[in-house]
Amino acid sequence: MTRSRRTPPALLAASLLAAGLAWSACSRMAGPSFVADPSAYVNPLIGTANGGNTFPGAVVPFGMVQWSPETTRGDHTRAAAPGGYAYDAPRVRGFSLTHLSGTGCRGASGDVPFMPLVGTVTSSPSTDATDRVYAERFGHANETALAGYYQVRLSSGVNVELTATARTGYGRFTFPRSGPATMLIRVSDSEVGSSDAEITVHPDAHTVTGRVTSGNFCGYIDPVDRRSYYTLYFIAAFDRPFTQVGAWQNDTVTPDATTARGGTTYGTDGYPVAGRGSGAWVGFDTSDDPAVTVRVGISYVSLANADANLRAENPPGTAFDFVRTRARDAWNAALGRVRVAGGTPDRLTTFYTALYHALLHPNLFSDVNGEYPGFDQQVHAVQAPQHAQYANFSGWDVYRSQVQLVTFLDPGVASDIAQSLLNQAEQNGGEWDRWTHNSGATHVMEGDPSPPAIAGIYAFGGTSFDVKRAYASLARAATTPTAHDLSNEGCPVECVGQRPSLDQWLSLHYIPAVSNAWGGAGETLEDATADFSLAQLARRLGDDAQAATFLARAGHWRNLYNPTATPAAGYIQNRNADGTWPAFDPASSQGFAEGSSAQYTWMVPFDARGLFDLMGGNDAAGRRLDDFFHNADGSWALTRLGSLKAEMDNEPSTGAAWLYLFAGRPSRTQATVRQAMNTLWANAPHGIPGNDDLGAMSAWYVWSAMGLYPFFPGRAELVVGSPLFPRLEVRRANGATIVVAAPEAAPAAPYVQSLRVDGRETTRPWLPESFVAEGGTLEFRLTATPNPGWGSRPEDAPPSFGGR
Repeated sequence: MTRSRRTPPALLAASLLAAGLAWSACSRMAGPSFVADPSAYVNPLIGTANGGNTFPGAVVPFGMVQWSPETTRGDHTRAAAPGGYAYDAPRVRGFSLTHLSGTGCRGASGDVPFMPLVGTVTSSPSTDATDRVYAERFGHANETALAGYYQVRLSSGVNVELTATARTGYGRFTFPRSGPATMLIRVSDSEVGSSDAEITVHPDAHTVTGRVTSGNFCGYIDPVDRRSYYTLYFIAAFDRPFTQVGAWQNDTVTPDATTARGGTTYGTDGYPVAGRGSGAWVGFDTSDDPAVTVRVGISYVSLANADANLRAENPPGTAFDFVRTRARDAWNAALGRVRVAGGTPDRLTTFYTALYHALLHPNLFSDVNGEYPGFDQQVHAVQAPQHAQYANFSGWDVYRSQVQLVTFLDPGVASDIAQSLLNQAEQNGGEWDRWTHNSGATHVMEGDPSPPAIAGIYAFGGTSFDVKRAYASLARAATTPTAHDLSNEGCPVECVGQRPSLDQWLSLHYIPAVSNAWGGAGETLEDATADFSLAQLARRLGDDAQAATFLARAGHWRNLYNPTATPAAGYIQNRNADGTWPAFDPASSQGFAEGSSAQYTWMVPFDARGLFDLMGGNDAAGRRLDDFFHNADGSWALTRLGSLKAEMDNEPSTGAAWLYLFAGRPSRTQATVRQAMNTLWANAPHGIPGNDDLGAMSAWYVWSAMGLYPFFPGRAELVVGSPLFPRLEVRRANGATIVVAAPEAAPAAPYVQSLRVDGRETTRPWLPESFVAEGGTLEFRLTATPNPGWGSRPEDAPPSFGGR
């Protein structure tokens, strides 16, 4: 028997202490298990009320097809909501193959609606101006919306089920035993109309083919966008013969006809014209099998490509439930890149639905053979290393945090998005449009969002695109005025220039009150952000001279800060070309897009220190932020309480809550962000506070729930708030893993008491770019009581990058 050796008391104490600390760390890192099926926590009905303008239909991540209902309030020439679906609209007039999520204009896409009918066609569907004949009531109790699947039972008794692959849709329409079973295909009836449409029924093949030419995004605002710029082709393959066929054009109905042609036109006001349009119908024998299925392939290039897409992704013999399961698997793969543990079912649903919405756009635009239509209206093919072309880019909205989130989770897709934007610009005479829809430039909103988008993608690791060519193109656009830059066509909302009034930016170093822009002051702030982003991209590519030039230009925002704008405070405001200041009201939107001076003054994300110094220092800036987010009685003022207060339902205000970090008040950021999440977002149809803007607002929520935010345009540092869940992991494609552990996390416990980064205590409420690239572990201690001392030292503040 070997005699044991006695451990010295001091060493024993040290060992016990180490073991205790290790156990404490392990116990803090342990906790609830990760969600195994994140798609089960997706509720696509969130955002379909209260102006969120989302759609509930079937789609896969970044899919070309979004098969979703078109509801109606009784006017066939007006979409019930821009996403096609309004939760409070009681009738459905069709199920269209394409949609955009969360736009602010009156609609877009909504191409080729299919409408099941129990009965026969007795009048032209194009003359059903009030949607009383060829629309059906439905109730939400008979509706199911899941990731990749949509179902509704109509008042006619038809049960509609929809699912999708990337480029195809699959429908199962179960008809009641009584009454004729008919399918209307309203080929011309895109949400905002069409300039041309054509449809052909092929009885021998049990198929219907056709095309629609449309565009007209925001065309009711200005004639510059009252035009067509894309054609969608489709093939619909049904599972059985047709018992009847027919077609219509305008008010003429022709039974037994197999072809029709004619668009709705856009009228004189940018809306489809009642009584105009075309389509066809087919009937079925459902006596033995009431469930009629149809597989639909689409392409923006040709009918042959639509057929090839269908054969590749959804070939004959494919079962509906197989495609449905595959769509759910695709969502689990995408959503599963962010693994969450803990939280209530409602919180998990709000989070994963926000992530779902953030991964809907941009959309796959190239076919299985790589072809796609360019902005020059010619057919192009993707070239390696690009895998796919993407379309639908809401630049002004998404450059702030959505493109960073996409890149954070899938840098390969983000690289393809960056290359897609470059391709669009090169096909568009070198001009990068700020809001692109399919193969058209729409010019909607203000500023030049492409530099922060491209620089942000590159900073977050999306580097597999021709970045040198993209930078050269963007730099040229920022330094050489074009005819469009000098034109006021489309202004104020749809100014055609990439850099409106660039000549004045170069000569005056600001955009004046009278210019070719939506608003001079807002355009100045956007141009400053664009130039700061170009400076970051130039630095990464080794162009130090241009980096210095663009950084200096980024400082031009100071030329519109008027320290005596009001007796009480200075503001960013409009300025005349001669240097004088016009009459001013901080609550006015004069000079700004969708906001006021009070809201835009905070929008200098790369130079918070410079802004605060002009305001009188941290204390003065902190007091102004308090006033911005609160009413006089101390209650919260987060939305719809006047133009002097925050509007956390729209992009210009969403970054402001993070500015407290620069003033040494992180607990105020933690409280404000959490209050917005708790009160403005919910697992309910009204659960998005405003237009989701192709996932821009949802991306803000996802970042905020992670306790992080990509505050700096064109850079990859993250500022730190407080996480909503006890544990969260992000597994990046490059192998890096980011772990966020906060065992005490709860909706009412947003306050950081301490933070450890990779095991080391820190009081800095921000993380360097290396953290995004290499990964790491964050360990938070959270409580319901603020800790004003944490992160309050001047040296703790996130960096500011100047730009004088």
